[in-house]
Order: sequence, then C-alpha cells, then structure tokens
Amino acid sequence: MKKFKIKKGDRVIVISGRSKGVVGEVLKVERADDRVVVQGANLVRRHQRPSAQNPQGGIVEMEAPIHVSNVAHVDPESGDTPTRVGYRFVEGRKVRYAKRSGAPIDG
Repeated sequence: MKKFKIKKGDRVIVISGRSKGVVGEVLKVERADDRVVVQGANLVRRHQRPSAQNPQGGIVEMEAPIHVSNVAHVDPESGDTPTRVGYRFVEGRKVRYAKRSGAPIDG
C-alpha cells in the first residue's frame, strides 16, 4: 500500500489546477488512485435524480478528487504558506513536522 504524508483531517493548500490557492481540510484519501478530496476545492456540478436522501433532485455541487501532487500541507505557524513534511521521533513516538517552521503537525 502506498504511503502518503497527507492524511484525512489535514489542512492543505491546492498548489496547481483550477482551484489553485484554495485552503481546506482533507475529507477523504484515495490511496489506490493517488487522490485526495479537499473541502471547497475542485467543485463540480452533478445532475442527481430524486432519491430518499434528496427528494427534490436537481443539480448538486460537490468536491471531486484532486491528485495528491497538486496539494501541499499548510504550515501551522506561518499562515497559509505551503510546506513540506518531515518525520522525527519525540519521546519515542514518530511525529510529523513542518519543514518550513519546524512546528509539529497535528493529526
């Protein structure tokens, strides 16, 4: 199985594509396809037939997956700037940290 440095719940910024610059939370990680779903990014409109969950039907706007190479972690200390992720051991535990500021990444 592939290993990503981006996990569900992380705060990321889209660095390329039509949603470039959008900052949001990762809602879903699709490891098999190398894709992630980011809240508020890559919005698409889909026609939906009426159903029990959506009795009205109509056109629904939803987030589509983005390739994992098109997103970067947001540095927790310096606002909305992208950063790379590293790993270090703190008190016997492996934790992720932002390489730009050295701050630990919660997640």
